[in-house]
Amino acid sequence: MTKYTLETKLKAVQEYLEGKDSYKGVARKHNLNTTMLKKWVRQFRKNGPTAFRQRYTNHSLEFKMDVLNYLERTGTSTTETAVVFNIPSDSTVWKWKQLFDTGGIDALQPKAKGRPS
Repeated sequence: MTKYTLETKLKAVQEYLEGKDSYKGVARKHNLNTTMLKKWVRQFRKNGPTAFRQRYTNHSLEFKMDVLNYLERTGTSTTETAVVFNIPSDSTVWKWKQLFDTGGIDALQPKAKGRPS
């Protein structure tokens, strides 16, 4: 998967929002996938420019449960739920759902990263 710079994301989103071209036209101009551009626009509309900032975080069990409860309560897709909670990838929400469905709440506990000392 190709990583895109903050400038590329903002420029593409602004071009679309200013009505300079359609999703397809802007995506073609910047060599993007149309679906990705649509996701960026949704994220930008919901969270502004902070939607694209780099995040390196471990989410708490409470946050994960809030996300899953919202997903269940509203019936939204994992993509829309990720946008609402400003989670960069909808696959993260999907993974949490799968973990919860198969292993319960204990499967969502944050795990230590890196090699053990």
